[in-house]
Amino acid sequence: MTQATAAPTRRERQRQATFDEIVEVSRRLLREGQDVSVRAVASEMGLTPPALYRYVDSHSELMALTARSVFADVVAAMTRARDAQSADDPAGQIVAASAAFRAWALGNREEFQLVFASASTSDVDPAADPTHTAADPEPSITSLDGCLPSGTGVDQFGAFFSEIFGRLWGRYRFTLPSDDELDPEVLQVLTMQIKPDAVIEGFGAVTPGMIWVFERAWAQLYGTVTLEVFGHVHPAFISSGALFRAAMRDIGRQLGLEPEWDRLQEVARSLG
Repeated sequence: MTQATAAPTRRERQRQATFDEIVEVSRRLLREGQDVSVRAVASEMGLTPPALYRYVDSHSELMALTARSVFADVVAAMTRARDAQSADDPAGQIVAASAAFRAWALGNREEFQLVFASASTSDVDPAADPTHTAADPEPSITSLDGCLPSGTGVDQFGAFFSEIFGRLWGRYRFTLPSDDELDPEVLQVLTMQIKPDAVIEGFGAVTPGMIWVFERAWAQLYGTVTLEVFGHVHPAFISSGALFRAAMRDIGRQLGLEPEWDRLQEVARSLG
């Protein structure tokens, strides 16, 4: 017999409500372009920094909590777009999900910067430093510390695309480079990333060529969206979605989707 899960206590509900408020305030400050520091979040909540440290151990943990919430939102947006396509149409699903990712990024530029365009910063929150005084300036930190720990939700984001990618290969059997075709330095790096028992559903045992094709496709999608988010291309290319659709077509060629592009570009256009 399955044992019923005990209902959360009043204290647990209050603590969770405080965590939720911490994330909500952090994201609001982020969207407003303000500092997302322990001191700033505590002030907005009517708390002192030491009081907030009862809930988060460091500024890095505060940002990780915020990033986890952001990743949950973007994955939810991509999931809705994916599920609006036929379950047996991985090509339509990956184009729809990519277009949803772009639409989310353009509509949430500050949060995109937090989780996808992080600058390298110190992982020490000045407010936690006993030598720090109120007179010392706090840095304007709105990004993670140069990397995305698994606890932020980045694994969930990567797994979302890799699952569709596996089904794409199962359907289209696009060309994967052999080890001999890869640059030796690239091959060495890719080989080090593969766990001995790594398997992708639809692919089977993971090979360096699989990872390389996936990495290249992601680099094109991410690079294009990043350029658009930061306005580093002509505004007309962004507003029309032309650059994004061209990038998706290039990716589609690598994945054997060129014959279906007339159909797929309508999916990209409707969401992007």
